[in-house]
Amino acid sequence: MSQQWISNFLEAQAAEAGASRNTQEAYGRDLLDFLAFVEKRGDSFETATEETVEGYLIQCTDQGFALATRARRLSSIKQLYRFAFEEGLRTDNPAIQIKGPGKAKKLPKTLSIEDVDRLLDAARQTGRTKLDKLRNTCLMEVLYATGLRVTELVSLPASAVRGDPRMILVRGKGDKERMVPLSPDAREAVQVWLSVRDDEKTWESSAFLFPSRGKLGHVTRVWFYNQIKTFALTAGIDATQVTPHTLRHAFATHLLAGGADLRSIQTLLGHADVATTEIYTHVLDERLKQLVLENHPLAET
Repeated sequence: MSQQWISNFLEAQAAEAGASRNTQEAYGRDLLDFLAFVEKRGDSFETATEETVEGYLIQCTDQGFALATRARRLSSIKQLYRFAFEEGLRTDNPAIQIKGPGKAKKLPKTLSIEDVDRLLDAARQTGRTKLDKLRNTCLMEVLYATGLRVTELVSLPASAVRGDPRMILVRGKGDKERMVPLSPDAREAVQVWLSVRDDEKTWESSAFLFPSRGKLGHVTRVWFYNQIKTFALTAGIDATQVTPHTLRHAFATHLLAGGADLRSIQTLLGHADVATTEIYTHVLDERLKQLVLENHPLAET
């Protein structure tokens, strides 16, 4: 079961956060080493405690691992348990209180409003058939309008958007529900897509808004991850900087820049803790700092 946790976590990192193969391999090595320590103590990921994690970090120190290596291993463990908590695999996070060696916090990658517009235009043009283009348009419009996680997006039930609603009910991580609004453009894209989707006999009995012939019954997050890379290339944007999660960050950052408060953004994103949402204030601070450096008359002196 613990091995399966690692596989599921790595898949989510690849699909939602755009983790490269090298990053996935690094996570995998770190977590397999931690798993060996856990199992040696007769424990498992499901039952490991804060003391277990601390014991592993002490072992890493005793083995002479560099500060950066220990920081990375703790980060891998923290991310695994955050994933497990959000997926409902555990009701607690045994690593959440553990402080490791200091390391600079990376700000999430985001996009300008102009870049998002170019991606939306690219989605409208991408696809072998008119059906493909309408589906791609709908996926991107809904993603940017709602800030959904990629898994929430690809598995969205068709029933959630029937009747042209202004708000849709989303079932997120940990089986928690929240309401998110649909913009006029997203509502239009949804209704156009629904009209052609319902005419396809292959999909008429599907419960999903974005059905597929695959075993899940809907398009996969890996498939959409690859699609969004294609949109970026078509739009002339560096594809390494664009993932489904980047659009989620753009949604939050643009709302904050437009005057939305953190609590509202927290609710829309489905964050359990507002501290997670606060990262977007740092993104905005960096953008404002850059704005001053590029445009202030004294910046050139």
